[in-house]
Amino acid sequence: QVQLVESGGGLVQPGGSLRLSCAASGSGGSINTMGWYRQAPGKQRELVAVTKSGGSINYADSVKGRFTISRDNAKNTVYLQMNSLKPEDTAVYYCYVVEYYSSTNAAGYWGQGTQVTVSS
Repeated sequence: QVQLVESGGGLVQPGGSLRLSCAASGSGGSINTMGWYRQAPGKQRELVAVTKSGGSINYADSVKGRFTISRDNAKNTVYLQMNSLKPEDTAVYYCYVVEYYSSTNAAGYWGQGTQVTVSS
């Protein structure tokens, strides 16, 4: 069972920056996908950014050029550097990882969520 611990959320002014971290522990297999989703009040959860162990990275169009996802495989940790934040980035941000516990079986895990509020 993989446990995810997120940190780094908070209140920031428009144009400011925040860095989110998500550390995974308890994996007995191989963590492949690591990423971030967000959910604003009254809206569906949406993909923000995702990275796979092979190196591929995808971003939502709304954050391209402003957010950067990175990972430290030795620490099973994924980061989200958020710059030039806008009020519409306000949401609960969730970490998501996929663990392969055999060559053909995988499981996904969600973090508890961390609030990011962009407001003056």
